Amino acid sequence: QKQLVESGGGSVQTGGSLRLSCAASGYTYSTDYMAWFRQAPGKEREGVALIGGGRQYIADSVKGRFTVSQDNAQNMVFLQISSLKPEDTGMYYCVANPPRWYRPVPLWPNRPSDFRTWGQGTQVTVSS
Repeated sequence: QKQLVESGGGSVQTGGSLRLSCAASGYTYSTDYMAWFRQAPGKEREGVALIGGGRQYIADSVKGRFTVSQDNAQNMVFLQISSLKPEDTGMYYCVANPPRWYRPVPLWPNRPSDFRTWGQGTQVTVSS
């Protein structure tokens, strides 16, 4: 069974940093696109980072503060977030398993429904 489990969320003050982790099981994601989406209360899901095909894609809204990396040996993906702002508050989801035709250009960072496997999410709360 394909499964993604996120960890690393928490409550931090403005300007702080967090490293979110995503452990994949039941599936080898090393050749797949994996991404992070976030959702704030009352807002739509927003793609923030994607990795795959030897490249990383960071959404303009978080560029310069978010980085994404992957450890294929451990089947894990990481999201390093720094200089946190209150507007970064939300649930962060690790996602994977897009269809074979999926290509980040021009689809990323839209269309969260393209990703068929989602983790349960990890909460990030940033206080001012």
